[in-house]
Amino acid sequence: MRSIALGASPLSINNLNFLSFSSSSSSSSSSRVSLNSHQPSSLSKLGACRASQVVELFPTVSPEIVVREARLEDCWEVAETHCSCFFPEYTFPLDLMLRVDRLLAMLAGFSGQYGCKRTCLVAVVGSSVDETFFLGSEDIKIGGFNGKFSLNRGYVAGILTVDTLADFLPRKGPLRQRRTGIAYISNVAVRERFRRKGIAKRLIAKAEAHARSWGCRTIALHCDLNNPGATKLYKGQGFKSIKVPEGANWPKPKTAPDIRFNFMMKLLNNPTIT
Repeated sequence: MRSIALGASPLSINNLNFLSFSSSSSSSSSSRVSLNSHQPSSLSKLGACRASQVVELFPTVSPEIVVREARLEDCWEVAETHCSCFFPEYTFPLDLMLRVDRLLAMLAGFSGQYGCKRTCLVAVVGSSVDETFFLGSEDIKIGGFNGKFSLNRGYVAGILTVDTLADFLPRKGPLRQRRTGIAYISNVAVRERFRRKGIAKRLIAKAEAHARSWGCRTIALHCDLNNPGATKLYKGQGFKSIKVPEGANWPKPKTAPDIRFNFMMKLLNNPTIT
């Protein structure tokens, strides 16, 4: 998925990402040493501690991942995840300005239009499923985010936006009326070191559940044709490519002019089993 461009030109300088929590290295999987009857002596000669050998037998358990609606306390990390994934080449001070811009856009834009639904989902690492201790209330809403603050909220590893605004769906009829009953997914992003852990699939499944609860029959998205990994992911989740009629001017995300998109849809009658 691609995001709506903010008008700034990317820089050729490597991104410093001084505010980024993400790492350029791979995820938390460590290299494992295969232990057999001949290894202890050779390892001892190399100065390896036997305690290290034991640790390799018990790899660290991956932290639990919880997918939920974003809260006010998540806003900065949501903006940071968005920018570090879609605009990794930006450097200071543009990266800071971009994050602030995304933060303000979220707070202003998630209130949505009358009669439409819109929510941001986050995949949080290190947060317990049963978050018992909260401050604030769900009744307090700012920009569509609830005002609850968890004492153990975890770390945002992935994000997704789902709505029924139909901004990027083809209009119907000669009056170009907004389509209803279709949810739209955008801004799917997972931090680099948390990829290939099924986070995107869980975010999509949660978005589909929201769409069903809103009464939607179909869910749609635009996928960058230059991102075969994303295309494979969405097809694996049951999305089908929709051919745009020749000469039709269907709306699409506003990004760089050389970006081409594949419009994909999925019926929500039968949920995907993962």
